[in-house]
Amino acid sequence: MSNNNNLIFYDTETTGIQRDFSQILQCGSVLTDGNLNALGEQNISCAPLPWVIPAPRAMLTNKKIDLFNSNVSHYQMMKDLQMQWKQWSARNPAIFVSYNGHAFDEELVRRQFFWNLLEPYTTNTNGNGRLDLMLMIHNIAAFFSDEISMPLFEGGPGISYKLEHLALEHGIDAGDAHDAIADCNLMIEMCKIINEKLPEVFQSFIDISTKPGVKNLLYSDDFLALGEIHRRHTFRYPVVICGGDASRPNEIVFYDLSYDPDDILDLDFTEINKLVKAKGRDGPLKKYKINKTIPICSHKLLNNPDAFDIEFSELQIRADIVRSNKDFQAKVSQAMEDRMMDFPESEFIEGTIYSGGFPSNRDKDLMQEFHMSDDPEHLIKISRNFDDDRMRLFAERIICYQYPGNLPEDISSRYQDLIDERSNTEGLWGSVDKSLAEIDKLLDEMDGAEEQNILKATKQKIESMKGLS
Repeated sequence: MSNNNNLIFYDTETTGIQRDFSQILQCGSVLTDGNLNALGEQNISCAPLPWVIPAPRAMLTNKKIDLFNSNVSHYQMMKDLQMQWKQWSARNPAIFVSYNGHAFDEELVRRQFFWNLLEPYTTNTNGNGRLDLMLMIHNIAAFFSDEISMPLFEGGPGISYKLEHLALEHGIDAGDAHDAIADCNLMIEMCKIINEKLPEVFQSFIDISTKPGVKNLLYSDDFLALGEIHRRHTFRYPVVICGGDASRPNEIVFYDLSYDPDDILDLDFTEINKLVKAKGRDGPLKKYKINKTIPICSHKLLNNPDAFDIEFSELQIRADIVRSNKDFQAKVSQAMEDRMMDFPESEFIEGTIYSGGFPSNRDKDLMQEFHMSDDPEHLIKISRNFDDDRMRLFAERIICYQYPGNLPEDISSRYQDLIDERSNTEGLWGSVDKSLAEIDKLLDEMDGAEEQNILKATKQKIESMKGLS
C-alpha cells in the first residue's frame, strides 16, 4: 500500500541522554516517497560545543570521537538541518519518522533549533506529521506478532523492541547500528516489512501521524485497539475516547472497555476525579496526547477475534454506551481541566523551550536577520536588540564560539562564566571530574582496543575543558 505523503526518517547521535544539556553530534535524514523509495539523504555532524561534557558511555555507543576535531559548528549543523527539512517538505507536507523520537530525538532537535534561534517545531507545523515507529511497534507487538515477529530479550519470555534487535529478527543487516544514517535505513527496511505484511495497519499509522488524522480515528464509530509494551511484556486494551482537556486540547482520555460501563459511568465527580488523577496503567481511564503517536488502530484491523477477553460485539456495545453518555464525558473532561499542571521554569535557558513563551514577531524578524549575517559587529548589534533575554543569550553564545576574538567585555564575560560553570561545577549538565573518574574506571574494565581508543580520546577532550590536556 502506498500513500501520498513523503516520509522523512531521521536519527541522532548525541553526547548523552540529558535532553536539556546533551548535544546532537550527528543527524542523519533520509527522504522517501510514500512507497518507501529513497529520494534524498542528508548526513551532517559537528564538533561538541565548548561547554558540553561528552558522556563516556554515549561516546562508547556512537563512537563519534572523530567529531572532537570537526571544523563544523553546532550552529551551522542545525541551520543546515532545518534548511534541508524545510526544503523537503515545502511543496508537500511530510511525515517525520523517528524511533523513540517523541521521548528523545525530537525533543533534542526541538531544543537545539531553539538554542540556535531557529523555529523549533518544524516536524509538526505547516501540515507536517510525525510518527514514532517505536510506538507503532508497541501496537504491532500486542496485536500482530503472528505477522511481524518480535525478538526475545535474552531468550525470553520478555521481548525486545530495540531497533537493531528488530532488524536482526527480520534479516536486516544492523552492522552499523548507532550511526544516524544506518539507523534511518533500519527504520525504512522495517517499515517496508510492516507495509508488506500489514499494509492496512501501516496506512492507519500514517493516517494518525497528524492531529486531523488521529481525530478522525478517535471519533469514528469503531472501538479501538490500544497496545503497549511495558517491562518487555505486551498489554492490550479495548478503548474509546471519553473526554479531554479543553484548556490543553492535545490531552485526551480513553475509557478501557474491559471495565463494565455500568460500574463506572454513574460514579460521582469525586470518584471520576480520582480515576483521572490515578497514575499507571491500571484503571478504566487512560490519558494520552494526540500530538504524539498513540499505539492504536481500529479493532476491525485485528485478525484475532480473541484479542481481548470479551467478544468484539460486546465491546462495541460498551463503546456505544460510553460514547453516548455525555454526562460522564463532561465529568471526565472537567476532571482533566481541574488538574494542577505545574511546569516549573528551568533556571537554565536550555530548558525553557516550553515554559518561557514564544518569541515576539520583532524577535522572529531579528532571528532571520541574524542568520543572514556573518559580520560579528552586526550580530552583536542584533543580539542587543532582542526583547527576549533567552534569545539574546543564545545569540551571544553563538557569536562567542563562531567568532572568538575581540568581543565586548560584557558578552565575553558572560560566555566565560558559562564555560567556567560547566567545566568546574557539578550540575544537571554533568560533571567534568565525575566523567573523568568514570573514564578511568571504564579503562580498567574494558581491554578492547576500540573501547580503549574511544575512552582515551574522550578523556583528552574532557580534560581540555579544564585546560588539563
